[in-house]
Amino acid sequence: MHDFRGGTNLRMAELLLGPVLRHVGERDATIWVETTASCEVEVRAGSVVAAAQTFGVAGHHYAIVVLTGLEPASSTPYEVRIDGAIAWPLLGSEFPPSRIRTIDTTRRIRLIFGSCREAPRRSTAGDTGDRVDVLVAFATRMLGQPHAEWPELLLFVGDQVYADDTTPAMRKFIRSRRDIRRPPKAEVADFEEYTRLYLETWGAPKIRWLLSTLPSSMIFDDHDVHDDWNTSHAWRLDMQKTDWWEERIIGALMSYWIYQHLGNLSPAGLESNETYRAVREMPDAEGILRAFAQAADREADGAKGTMWSFRRDFGQVRLLVIDSRCGRILGDRRRSMLSDKEFEWVERQTEDGSFEHLVVATSMPWLLPRALHDIESWNEALCAGSRGRIMGRMAEWVRRAVDLEHWAAFRESFDRLTALFERVGSGVAGGPAPATICVLSGDVHHTYVAEADYPRPLQARVYQITCSPIENTIPFVMRLVFRAGWSRRVERVIRLLDRLTRVPPLPIRWHHPSGPHFGNMLSQLTFDGRSARVRMERSTTPESGREGAQDATLEVADELLLTDVAVSP
Repeated sequence: MHDFRGGTNLRMAELLLGPVLRHVGERDATIWVETTASCEVEVRAGSVVAAAQTFGVAGHHYAIVVLTGLEPASSTPYEVRIDGAIAWPLLGSEFPPSRIRTIDTTRRIRLIFGSCREAPRRSTAGDTGDRVDVLVAFATRMLGQPHAEWPELLLFVGDQVYADDTTPAMRKFIRSRRDIRRPPKAEVADFEEYTRLYLETWGAPKIRWLLSTLPSSMIFDDHDVHDDWNTSHAWRLDMQKTDWWEERIIGALMSYWIYQHLGNLSPAGLESNETYRAVREMPDAEGILRAFAQAADREADGAKGTMWSFRRDFGQVRLLVIDSRCGRILGDRRRSMLSDKEFEWVERQTEDGSFEHLVVATSMPWLLPRALHDIESWNEALCAGSRGRIMGRMAEWVRRAVDLEHWAAFRESFDRLTALFERVGSGVAGGPAPATICVLSGDVHHTYVAEADYPRPLQARVYQITCSPIENTIPFVMRLVFRAGWSRRVERVIRLLDRLTRVPPLPIRWHHPSGPHFGNMLSQLTFDGRSARVRMERSTTPESGREGAQDATLEVADELLLTDVAVSP
C-alpha cells in the first residue's frame, strides 16, 4: 500500500485509494476514488466513458464517477484515468481487470454480507494480519472463478472501520500528530485521522481489488464512531461533557458521508442530493460537511437530522438498509430506534408489493438469542425507572458494560418492526406476500439463523440472519454466553422472571435452525424466483506445507433452504 499524503508540491495527481465499485444497476454504475490532488477522474468501460472533477474536503480529494448507458446483463472490464493518464489497473498488477457487471433481472440474485472488520494488525502482513480475514479468503476464491459466478452485491452491515481500536501502524500515525496520553488517547480523534483509518482498512492489495470489482453497499455501527455510540440519552450527555467528543463525531460523520454513504446512492440519488451538490460547488467543502455532521448528530436529541437509510432493488429482491445507530431518538424522554418520519419511510417502501423477497439490513439484530433478548428488554425497563432510581442507575451501568442496545432494548421499535413484517408477510401491506422476509445483521460476533413464529401463520417465511465478524475475535466467555442464550432451559428460566420487570409479553416467538457459529464469517443469500437459500462460510487457516498455504480458504459452516421451493446453490 502506497501513501502519497504529506507532500505539498506534487506535480500531478495520483490515485490514492480505490477505485471502489459501489452502486450497480441494470444500465448504470458509480465508482468512488480518492486522489492525491485536484484532478479529473475518467472511467472507461468498453464504449462507455464518463468523467468527474474531484471535490475537496480539508485538503483531501474525492470523486464519484457515474456511468450510464451500460448494457444490461453485461460484464465489462474498466480502467481509471487521472488527468488522462492510466491510474488503474496498477502497473504490473497481479490481479485480473476490474469489471462492472450490470444486473440481470432474469437470473438469480446472490448477495453476500457480514460485519465487523478490523484493519490488518501487522504492517508487513499484506492482506491477512494476525487473523484469517474472510474477505481475503473470498477474494482468493473469486480470483479462480468465472466472473459470472461472482455475487451481485457485497453488503457491509456495520463496523467497516474501528475508530476505537487502532492498529500499531495507526497509533504511530496518531502519535506523530498529538499526545496520546490525553483523551481520546490512541483512538481516532478527527477527520484527518479517519482518512488515514480508511486508507489502512481498505488499502491492502487483495481487498482493494475486491472492492474495485464487487459492488458494495454499507451502513455504519458503533465502532465506526465509538463503542456504545448512541446507546442511551445518558451516554450522549456524558460524551458531550468531554472536550474531545465533538471533533470525533464531526470527523466520523464527515468521513462516513464521503467514504461510505455517497456510494450507497443511485445516480438519481446523487443528482438530487443537496449536500453533494453544495460540496461540488466549493473549492474546499470542509465547512459544509462539518455543519452537516453536527446537524446529523443532533437528531438523537430530537432535532431534525438526516436519513442514512436507503433502498435498492435487484429485480424481484428489495433491499432496505436501515440506520439503527445515528437515527435513534433518545432525547425528550423518548427512546426509539428510528424517528417516526424514518419509520414511516421504511413502511412505505413495502407497500407496493412488487417484490418476491424483502431483505432488511440493520446493523443490530432484530432477533437475539431469546434469553438475551429478554434481558435487554428488562434492562430498558429498569433504566426507565420501573424499579426505582437507584436500580435505574445500576441498570444504565450494566447497559454500557455489556452492550444491551439492540432492537430488544428498544421495545416499542421492536414491536413496530415486528408488526410491519406481519403485515407484509400476510399480504395486507398493499400487495401480495413475498416468499421471504430476511433481516440481515451483524455486531454480535457470532453467526446464526433464527426463524420468527407468529401466532397466526404468515404466507412469508420471516428470518433473522446474523453474520459477524468478518475479521475480528470473540472471547471464550462470550461464546459460552451466546451458547447459553440459545438454550431452551435458560430461556424457560428467564421467562419466569419476565413479570418482575413489568415488561409486556413478546408478540412473537422464534427458533434457530442454525447456529451459533463462531469464526470469521460471510453469508451468501441466493434468490431465484420465489426460492431462497443461505450459505454461511468461515475462513480457515491453510494447512501448513501445502502448495499455496499463504492463502486463506473457506469452509461451509451450514447451508439452509429458506423456502419450500428449492434453489440451486
